Amino acid sequence: MSLNFSFSSEHVAVRDTVRRLCQDELAPLVFDAEETETFPKHVFKRWGELGLLGVRYPEADGGSGLDKISDCIVREELSYMSQAFASTWSAHTHLGIWPIWKTGTPLQKERFLKPALAGEKVAGFGLSEPDGGSNVRAMKTRAEKVEGGWRLHGSKLYITNAPFADFLLVAARTRPELAPQSISLFIVELPNAGFEISKLKKEGIRSSETALIHIDGAFVPDDCLLGEAEGTYPVILESLSENRVGVAANAIGMARAAFDAALSFSNDRIVAGKRVGDYQAIAHKLAEMSAQIEAARWLVYYGAWCVDQGTLDAAMAARVKLVASETAVSVSEQAIRILGGAGIMREYPVGRIHRDALVYVIGEGTSEIQKNIIARSLGFKP
Repeated sequence: MSLNFSFSSEHVAVRDTVRRLCQDELAPLVFDAEETETFPKHVFKRWGELGLLGVRYPEADGGSGLDKISDCIVREELSYMSQAFASTWSAHTHLGIWPIWKTGTPLQKERFLKPALAGEKVAGFGLSEPDGGSNVRAMKTRAEKVEGGWRLHGSKLYITNAPFADFLLVAARTRPELAPQSISLFIVELPNAGFEISKLKKEGIRSSETALIHIDGAFVPDDCLLGEAEGTYPVILESLSENRVGVAANAIGMARAAFDAALSFSNDRIVAGKRVGDYQAIAHKLAEMSAQIEAARWLVYYGAWCVDQGTLDAAMAARVKLVASETAVSVSEQAIRILGGAGIMREYPVGRIHRDALVYVIGEGTSEIQKNIIARSLGFKP
């Protein structure tokens, strides 16, 4: 058995491309985007031109034909620059279109997937609800069959990209019983007369636009029922498991950015004739942060490798997401402590990174949900 812990030349090329894009084109947009809480939608076209929206998709479907490791590299580098930009990218490239690639009809792929991969249409994913929390099976949004299509009623909360999306994948109950086969996915083109979309103001990932959606009799034609079949709940679960590895890579990007900011400050800041980093208390913090990041990063890329090998299961995805997200929170908090008063000033990024990191011990399944999944794999029933 041989072990190779190095990126391939293709992976390095992907990383370098994203780094140059971030440094030269995207980073100058971040401050204004955060202050106005508005995402610069034109960026999608540029992402599409570079093939960054289709990293995980086959070339035959309009993608770049790369692997999950490449996907995680893109996420890590985008998140290093801005988690809000990475969150916007992720909601589009994975949750918003992955189920269409996996289950959609040829016509649905042609109509929605291909333009989304090119950056010509922006997607989102409507799953979470005001009363549902992490219990997907308790979903209240329902779809009623009518002539020529369906009528949707209900509400969705914390839906990324919804304020400016061209279409959303929306989960709704097509049967009354609380069972997986009762939940289906619909492709809803926007604007839709039955959708009232209210943009939310957030403390974290501010320039990633998020909304509350009230759905009142929204009509969706038959050809926009995903796969033209009911009961696509398993696709949702599969999508969430793989995306947990992806958002873990986002968390590593945030942790690295916070650590690098603290490291730079500790080298440059002089207190009582000594660099801040030469004080043992600070040096020990930096050493521990470095070790945390290294351990979590290897776990993330092992998870990505499992995806590419077809061996990822829900428990492994939960472990990856749990460790990486908690690492991002811990490291970014320590970075604020190291910077002291400067840590809460907006000219430094660590406060923003910490706010953004806190989103990811909640989003994509809370840390408590991840622990439940892991515990069940050990034979317990929390």
